[in-house]
Amino acid sequence: MGVEFNPYDFVQADADPYPVYARLREEAPLYRSEELDFWALSRHADVVSAFRDATRFSSANGPLLEQRAWGPQARKAMSFIAMDPPEHTRMRRLVSRAFTPRRIAELETGIRAIARRHLEAALERGEFDLVTDIAAPLPTDVISELVGVPEADRPELRRLADAALHREPGTQEISQEGATALLELVGHFAEIVADRHRHRRDDLASALLDAAVDESSLTDEEIIAFLHLLVGAGNETTANLLGNAVYWAWRHPDQRAKAFDGRVAGWVEETLRYDTPAPTQLRTLTEDVELHGTRLTAGSRIMLLPGAANRDPRVFERAEEYDLDRDTAEMASFGSGPHFCLGAALARLEARIVLEEIVDRVADYDLNPSAGRRRQSIHIRGFASLPMTVTAP
Repeated sequence: MGVEFNPYDFVQADADPYPVYARLREEAPLYRSEELDFWALSRHADVVSAFRDATRFSSANGPLLEQRAWGPQARKAMSFIAMDPPEHTRMRRLVSRAFTPRRIAELETGIRAIARRHLEAALERGEFDLVTDIAAPLPTDVISELVGVPEADRPELRRLADAALHREPGTQEISQEGATALLELVGHFAEIVADRHRHRRDDLASALLDAAVDESSLTDEEIIAFLHLLVGAGNETTANLLGNAVYWAWRHPDQRAKAFDGRVAGWVEETLRYDTPAPTQLRTLTEDVELHGTRLTAGSRIMLLPGAANRDPRVFERAEEYDLDRDTAEMASFGSGPHFCLGAALARLEARIVLEEIVDRVADYDLNPSAGRRRQSIHIRGFASLPMTVTAP
């Protein structure tokens, strides 16, 4: 019997999707799902090549598989990651002016203060939930401060973002609750943009209103979509990265020892490779393409699997081992080419700071993953809850 791959099989995905990914790479590097109407690419070379080929592998219908999310309307919620050049080029250039490496670097002091506040409150209790008490609220606070979201509104924004991404077992489409959450999120950001039209502040929403290239400024709709993308994708990447990092270091005590001996940067990078926070991305073919001896027609939906690509033994020696000493330069976790993740530097910075603060404050830790739970989404991989206890230095 050939390999079967259903991204909505959360039992399989939660337990360990990587054996299926390995079989896909070896037995079906071009996999067809008739039921869900997509082709899947799992080998590193294929995934990276498709990421870089924005002309034939289009993002115009968005990166999500669900029929309600896929299509030309995707840009309303997914901003420029649901666009192709030249629209994507213009939008990314404008957004980048307000999301520069300098602005991100300047956030470090504030991020560290937020991390210490959440971590110290958790450590006082001795037992806490890594995700709900630290990993999830921290990026929400960081993005909210960057954007200009009032502190009182942040828990509700996190709840709405979670509801929009959640999928019940056995379902393949966004729920009515999720659709309502999306609309409410858009309403929150519309209010912020309207307020900044009246009163500029030192925040990203104001900077986006002032960003312009050759007098071609961003529209309110474009700004709202980008803010929605930041709160959704930006929060989830960091939260899942942190949960995965702490979990896999717990599972590998020898690597945890390295992490606690000053190898936090390597801890972040190897986790990004080993258990990719965003393991799937969708593209749509703009023309007929031949892959692995099969002719695919224009309009075909192609699921790229960076989660599988990151464990391809053709690129990574001992790919199934979690090793902080390895070279992770070729990983595909943040994509490649014109759609390389704009928030990669921020996600790395947030994760590094939180893990550094943990290392500085505890001698060791223990987890209870059986009492936790994983997120129910084909687009993100990580924990929704992860109980944790710590040992004082």
